[in-house]
Parts: sequence; structure tokens; C-alpha cells
Amino acid sequence: MDRTRPLTLLLAGALAAGGLLALTPAAQAADTELARNGGFEAGLDGWTCTAGSGAAVSSPVRSGTKALQATPAGSDNARCSQTVTVKPNSSYTLSGWVRGSYVYLGATGTGTTDVSTWTGSAPDWQRLATTFTTGASTTSVTIYTHGWYGTPAYQADDLSLYGPGGDPVQLPAAPTGLAAGSPTSSSVPLTWAAVSGATSYNVYQGATKVQTVSGTSATATGLTASTPYTFQVTAVNSAGESPKSAAVTATTTSGGGGGGGGLPAHALVGYLHASFANGSGYTRMADVPDSWDVVNLAFGEPTSVTSGDIRFSLCPVAECPGVESPAEFKAAIKAKQAAGKKVLISIGGQNGQVQLATTAARDTFVSSVSKIIDEYGLDGLDIDFEGHSLSLQTGDTDFRNPTSPVIVNLIQAVKTLKAKYGAKFVLTMAPETFFVQLGYQYYGSGPWGGQDPRAGAYLPVIHALRDDLTLLHVQDYNSGSIMGLDNQYHSMGGADFHIAMTDMLLTGFPVAGNTDRFFPALRADQVAIGLPASTQAGNGHTAPAEVNKALDCLTKKNNCGTYQTHGTWPALRGLMTWSINWDRYNQWAFSKNFDSYNWS
Repeated sequence: MDRTRPLTLLLAGALAAGGLLALTPAAQAADTELARNGGFEAGLDGWTCTAGSGAAVSSPVRSGTKALQATPAGSDNARCSQTVTVKPNSSYTLSGWVRGSYVYLGATGTGTTDVSTWTGSAPDWQRLATTFTTGASTTSVTIYTHGWYGTPAYQADDLSLYGPGGDPVQLPAAPTGLAAGSPTSSSVPLTWAAVSGATSYNVYQGATKVQTVSGTSATATGLTASTPYTFQVTAVNSAGESPKSAAVTATTTSGGGGGGGGLPAHALVGYLHASFANGSGYTRMADVPDSWDVVNLAFGEPTSVTSGDIRFSLCPVAECPGVESPAEFKAAIKAKQAAGKKVLISIGGQNGQVQLATTAARDTFVSSVSKIIDEYGLDGLDIDFEGHSLSLQTGDTDFRNPTSPVIVNLIQAVKTLKAKYGAKFVLTMAPETFFVQLGYQYYGSGPWGGQDPRAGAYLPVIHALRDDLTLLHVQDYNSGSIMGLDNQYHSMGGADFHIAMTDMLLTGFPVAGNTDRFFPALRADQVAIGLPASTQAGNGHTAPAEVNKALDCLTKKNNCGTYQTHGTWPALRGLMTWSINWDRYNQWAFSKNFDSYNWS
């Protein structure tokens, strides 16, 4: 590192040594290196990086054995920062070496003018430097480095803040007032009182640190139903970590995923083209094999996009010559149910855009869907809203408290249906990856606008209904590449994509990189993997051997390839496919593979 002392300090030292000048108060504090672990030789000790974007790497490095590498993702610019104690009315030099495109180095909280410097392109190590003077009451500043949105990873090394050292930072006190809110079957919300001087807080579940947050609340996720858990919290600043708070214990609820009783431990879900024909041909309800545990009738569609008035009827004879009569169809549904199968009405699909923009549309949705369920004696509802059905208004940035009418009204409508039909009501959802896992990078129009307002738009619906939800089977097909929790992009068609996408649901993730807005994990029994049944059914068809690799990895931690999951989930519910008709067209290859898979 560069350690060049200002000329004025050297002159002052020489004059003082000769007895010609008395030191002024401002000169009494010797300049020194203030950045902690600026070479990252101790990993990220002393540094906090957003959304887990940073890591200490062994190559490339400028000096020593380690350097920082941080990867921007979505609306997260991979900011890594450190708060440093300084003296008021004092001058400081901030410097460091960086590699990459659009890399920034700066300081905030100076009390005067915050500073930054940057480089647009540094294919090899380039030094950045800037200076600032603290304000009359400034006792700490935050130094940082970050990249830019959508750019590759950048590196930083030998970061330095040079100037008069401030008064030693005191270790923060242990937090007080730790309390647990109302648990769900898989999560416990926690709150505590703020601690003076703390810059972050560590949350412990038993003896294990499970989260680091900047605020005074957190939600422990991925928990087991009907199980007591003990939590403690510590406060952290540059001096270190406080003692742990008093412990609090909370017991998760019994859960049950909104009913759906009678589903096997591992279920096969399929869509039946009941209201239309396509190249796969028509399949009668009575001809659906026993392999299928949940049959989703495709589709109930609205009379108009905003009406909320959902209608369903069997495919016309002219379009589907083999279609059964309504009476035969209803009798076949009863026979399936007698055999322990579930039959649902699926609302939406590619062509069925549904926007519940008003309370009138919400209420019409409830009444019209109820009519379909009652007429055909169905077990519940599948929400397959696609296209422009769901989007987030500008300013709707917190999935935990949505304000967009189409989101709020859908949640209220489904809760009304759930209350009407009770605990046995089966609720499933089939969103596309764009509306769920993309939320790790982008959420709605973003903090500055300009993003697609549909990005992550299913997250508030899933979150609000998680205790009513029987199954979530995201469509792992017709999808672009999606970033996983490893901050790498994953593409359709192989085991890796399904492993990465499912791991996100079972681990949880910060939404748009915001660690204070963490989407909690779902239970494994609430999650199935959605795939096309054949190459004709949709982009992203996955060969049976690759499907089995994905199941092996997620349920047994075998055949995982390069992606490392954050857990092992033997209770993963199963698979969903589009569609039963296409599987029949493909000689039942999808369902036969499911039937033969060894889950033990």
C-alpha cells in the first residue's frame, strides 16, 4: 500500500524537534492508516457487501494473497463498505487499486462534501484516490467501493484511508427487547431495540448465526412446522460484536399448506387441455392415467381482461371431436376424486389475461370462480396468471406490503375463496420464472424506474398466501436465463436450471438485492418443479435423465453438478408438467419416468 505522509506533517515534526514551533491541537493526532483489512487478507472482515455480492478471492490480486471481488446484480451495484472513526475538522486521503469497468471509490458522512472517484475501464490494476475534510462534528465516515448495474464483477485491493485517527470505537451493548412476532409454519419474525453505535446486527438461531441485517428486525425462515426455536441477537460495529441478547423462544405453527389433504408425499401435477384443442389432441377426463395426482383444467378465462368474470366450458365438438358430454365429464371428475385425485380449475394461461384492477372485478372473480368450482365439484384453484395480468405500480417496492390494485385484489379474492371452502381447498400457482426468481435481481420498475413492472410481481401474492398455498410449481420453461443464488446465470434444458431455480424457493432470497426485504423460503412439501412434457410442449424440455439428476440433487444431495444447493429437501413435493395431453402425445414418457423414480 502507498503510505505517503503529507509534507506539512513532516515539516511540523522537524520544526517541533528543533523547538521552534508548538504543535496546534489539530496537528496533535498523528496520521495513520485507518482502514481495517484494506488488503482483504482476512477475507471480508471489517467490510459489508450488499446482497452477498462480495468475496475475497486469491486471483487476481495486486498484493498479498487476497483481493475483493464483487458482482453487481440487477438493482444492486455490489457496494462494499466500512465505517471508520475519524476526527472533526481533519483532512483525509482515500485511495485504492481497482480492476474492471465502472468501478467507484468514495466516502459518505464526511460532514462536508462527500467524495467519490471512478474509472470507466481498468483492464489491469488502476489506482484511484481522493481527499476530503471532515465537518466540525463528524466522528465517523463510511468508505466504499462499488461497480455499476449490469456490468461484470470488479476487483479491489489495498484500500486505504489515511489521516488522524479518531477516538476508539466502543464495543456496542447487547441488544435488548428481543421479541418474536406471530410465527407461521416455516418462519418467525423478530424485532429488537436499536443499540447506540451499532452498524449492523447478527441474528442467531440456537448457536448458529443465520442472518446479518442493518435494521432492528429480521425474519427467520426455512423452519419446520410445530417446532420450537430459540433466537438471540448481537450488535456489531467496527470494534467488533457485542454479547448476545437475552434469548427468545417461538414455536412454528402446524401449517399444512392450505389443506390439500390426501396428496401423496410425492405428487405428479398435470394440465389437461379441457377447453381447447391443439396439436397434442384431446384427452378425455376418464382417460387420464392414475399417475396424475392433481389435474388442472385448462383454462378458465375472463370475458374481458378487466372484468374478473371467469368462464369455463368444455372444448366444442367441432374443435374436439372426441369430447365427452358435460355429464360424462363431471362423472369422470368424481371418479378421480374417489381414487384420491384432486381436480382444480386453472385460471389464466397464455391467452387468459386477468387484471383485477377494481374491487368490483375482485368480487366478480370470487363469484364466477365459485360458480365453476360448484358446478363441476372441483377441489380448488390453480392461478396461472401470465403476460400482463400482474404488474407492480411505480413506488410499490416492498413485496411484504403491496399497494398495486391488481396484486391486492387478487390476494383478497383468493383469501375469500379459501375462507368459503375451508381447510380442504387446494390452492396451487404456476408462475413463470420472470415473475418469481427474477425478483432476486429486479422488482417492479425499480428504485429509479425504467424496469419491467412485471418483474417479481408474483412474490407478494405467494408471500401473502404462503400459509394457504398447497403447491407452487414455477414454470421452468419458456424462460430466459435467470440468475441463481450463486450469482451465475442458468439456462433451461438441464438439471442445473431446475436445481438453481428450486433452491431459490427453498432457501429464500433478498428481493432486488435488498437484504432487509428477504423473501422467506417455502416448505419443501409446498414446492414442485414445472417442466414441459415433450419437446413440442414448450421451450426448455428436459430429458428424463436430467430430471432425475435434479431430483437427486435436491432430495439427496447427489448428482448436483456445479451448483451447490443450500440444503437437502427429501420432502420436495414432486413435478408439474404442461401437459397431460402432450405427455400422451409423447407416449407418456414424462409420467412413466416420474412413476419409476426412486425417492428413497
